[in-house]
Amino acid sequence: PTTTTDGRASPPVTSDRAATSDRAATSDRAATSDRAATSDRAATSGRALTARALSDRTRSGGLALGSGSLVFLLLAGCAAAAWVRGAPLVPAAAGRAGNGGGWVWIFLACLAGAFVLYLGALLALRWARPSLAAAAVLAAAIQLAPLASPLLLSTDAWTYWEYGEIAAGEGNPYRDPPSTFPENPAYGHAGFDWRETTSVYGPAFTLGSELVARAVGSSPDAAAWTFKVLGALAMLALTGLVAWLARDRVAAAALVGWNPLFAIHFAGGGHNDALMLALVLGALALARSGRRGAAGAAWALAILVKWIPLAFFALRALEARASGRRVGHAGFALAAALIGVLAFWRYGFDWLRAVGPLARNAEDQTSYALPHRLEQLGLPHGLTLVLAATVLVCGLGLLARAAQKGRVQLGRAGCLLLATTPWLAPWYAIWALPLAAVEGDRKAQVVALGFCAYLLPQTIL
Repeated sequence: PTTTTDGRASPPVTSDRAATSDRAATSDRAATSDRAATSDRAATSGRALTARALSDRTRSGGLALGSGSLVFLLLAGCAAAAWVRGAPLVPAAAGRAGNGGGWVWIFLACLAGAFVLYLGALLALRWARPSLAAAAVLAAAIQLAPLASPLLLSTDAWTYWEYGEIAAGEGNPYRDPPSTFPENPAYGHAGFDWRETTSVYGPAFTLGSELVARAVGSSPDAAAWTFKVLGALAMLALTGLVAWLARDRVAAAALVGWNPLFAIHFAGGGHNDALMLALVLGALALARSGRRGAAGAAWALAILVKWIPLAFFALRALEARASGRRVGHAGFALAAALIGVLAFWRYGFDWLRAVGPLARNAEDQTSYALPHRLEQLGLPHGLTLVLAATVLVCGLGLLARAAQKGRVQLGRAGCLLLATTPWLAPWYAIWALPLAAVEGDRKAQVVALGFCAYLLPQTIL
């Protein structure tokens, strides 16, 4: 040790530095240990939160599938109620079935309960997604369930058969009303209200109905189940196309495929609107995959089944022109020409007058049509039709302007048609919901679901 000037020993400098170094090292090790412990706790907490979130999502996905499964069970209850002897759920005597009764209320309660569960399942999907395969299997079960029932709630399937029988015989369904052929095997089953009305359907559907009539002969059951099966298959195709086209595939498949109203009226009632919309979505899918000619042909078929797709086609054409998207003019023209030649051969020029009965239908509103609701509030009948036509024209004008800017909104167009048509039926709700699902348009989806809920009791009570 060194000494200071006063003779005292100086402190050991090296020893102090060593002690300081030891204390620093100890502090560093402690800090490192604390950081490691904190990191471990954070990692453990993060893993716990992740596991909890996954568990919550699994439970939510299970909740959606569970609610959808209950929809299927309640639809099975609807089918069982329809088989009870005397239950006026099956159209009989040309649609002039007796008044309701206990079974009608049971049927309506099952269907309303199924619709509430369907809405609950859609809400559950906002927090979790089951697999697309699980959603598709459940959709198939729901849409096929009413095949276990007899023909439900409407004579339209037998009316299709009746027009097909007229065409297969010596008549022309676009010229000769059903009353001209009372010996027709479909006459006693088809809708009484349509006995003086020629066909309102496009020639593509009438040609198909003629083939069905030749195949089923004089059997009303075979005719009913043929159109029921076609309606169910169209719903399966529609669900698959919606899932393929939409950005959120699971939600879109559930929105369309889990809908109990659609199941009751297509697999149950055999209506042709599902076929029409399946062709529209088929055209959209073909266009997206680059097969423009086939897409054009699908558009032509859809329009020549029922005239409603003309509005959707016009909006798509405006959008294509604005965006420079190439379209399949040749495919559309070829399909339209082929069906037109067949129609002229079978029905002459009379099929061109099919729009006439539709115009007459506008004068006879259904009770659930919104123009009729205005009439119930005291507005004159003619004024309600003028208001509906004005809203339709203005609404289509706004949608056309949006399409010219490259933004097509087919779901909203479908909602507009539902809001303004004087002839509204529950199965018409399919004009809007699948298109809104494909576009991911939440506002149009909500409006379309509102129409589904509103139209639920129609044809039952």
